[in-house]
Amino acid sequence: MRAIAVLVSLCLLPAALAATAPTFHKDVEPILQRKCQGCHRPGEAAPMGFLTYAQARPWAKAIRGAVLEKKMPPWFADPAYGHYSNDSRLSAKETQTLVAWADSGAPEGALKDAPPAREFETGWAIGKPDVVFQMPKAFQAPASGDIPYQYILMPTNLTEDRWVEAAEIRPGNRAIVHHVIVFALDPKKNALARGKLNEFLDAERIARATARKPGAPEPKQFSSGTDSETLGFFVPGYLPKPFPDNQAKLVKAGSVLLFQLHYTTAGKPQTDATTIGVRFSKHPPAERVKTVNVQNFAFSIPPNVDNYPIEARARLTRDVTLLSLLPHMHLRGKTFEYRATYPSGESETLLRIPRWDFSWQLAYILTKPKLLPKGTIIEVLATYDNTRNNKFNPNPDAEVLYGEQTWNEMMGGLMDVAIDPSVGDPELFEPVAKPSAPVSGSKR
Repeated sequence: MRAIAVLVSLCLLPAALAATAPTFHKDVEPILQRKCQGCHRPGEAAPMGFLTYAQARPWAKAIRGAVLEKKMPPWFADPAYGHYSNDSRLSAKETQTLVAWADSGAPEGALKDAPPAREFETGWAIGKPDVVFQMPKAFQAPASGDIPYQYILMPTNLTEDRWVEAAEIRPGNRAIVHHVIVFALDPKKNALARGKLNEFLDAERIARATARKPGAPEPKQFSSGTDSETLGFFVPGYLPKPFPDNQAKLVKAGSVLLFQLHYTTAGKPQTDATTIGVRFSKHPPAERVKTVNVQNFAFSIPPNVDNYPIEARARLTRDVTLLSLLPHMHLRGKTFEYRATYPSGESETLLRIPRWDFSWQLAYILTKPKLLPKGTIIEVLATYDNTRNNKFNPNPDAEVLYGEQTWNEMMGGLMDVAIDPSVGDPELFEPVAKPSAPVSGSKR
């Protein structure tokens, strides 16, 4: 009798385990809604959707591996520094749930347990735009070779100043669009807004070439956007979000949009017609948002060197409130850090990225905006791996210069800050001398 009882218990065990295992609708779907569906839906960056059980079930084992290895959801901020409202990391309980669901055969469970489906505006992360601006002419990309940055001007035809609470760039062809920045140019201050694009491009090329010559003056390491506003970004992994109700960016009457587009080739001729969608605020905000930058525009990285440091710094000329941070490097990037040194002499790390991933260039939105008083020095510090140990390195034997192409390098510490809307377009930074101690990399 005892043997029979043991046998019956063993037969019932799988059913008991299945009864206690997480199910898709009750346990897994809420996690996917919170942490995954923003990208894992039609038209977004992820290659597969997770909106339904039928979509997610074939990927159960892949989901298990990705969450255990912490590859997904992507998040790279060192948890020792700062708190971010868009922190996409899974909790230990969420990870355990996804793993247990996959290990138990990925059961669907009862449809009655499903949470209400998330509502998405088809094709947009910010919701339905009030207006969509599209490139006036599609770009024709060749099958191979390097494509110079494309700059395209487009009038807004705005007859009055407008406040923008959200903006989103949508590539027409993700296969060839590497990144896009759209600027709103002040027609009273920016010559580009008056159609002088060739003059601008020539001046930019001359300035960059001159900055690398021996004995050249130290180039400015900051940009406050005094004659333009950075309206939106598209970079790998970036997910735009609307500003809170009391914040917005200003687009002035008569502004002209400048599309800066970085294309790559895909083995056959392709076309692209990128758009930007904009949502206008219904009222003037309490705080004006400005995208600013502390960036090194002139450097070179020796061949076959790891941990090569590049730095930039600037001092604030007035109080600002820090809202978010968006670091930028290319394929040789390794680590990135923002530091603030306050007028009191105290300093802190605002954000540290111990492992840069070029494929996921995230914005880090502070949970609690931080006041940075006048006189605060903002430093950005990055390291680069220009060796064969870096599997993404295009050529470890090359000296790498600052430049626009992916095989060049960049080092930019972008930030969104809030200022008083009544102060106009002040220069928010001033130069500050770099430390006297030399910096160097380690050869490998």
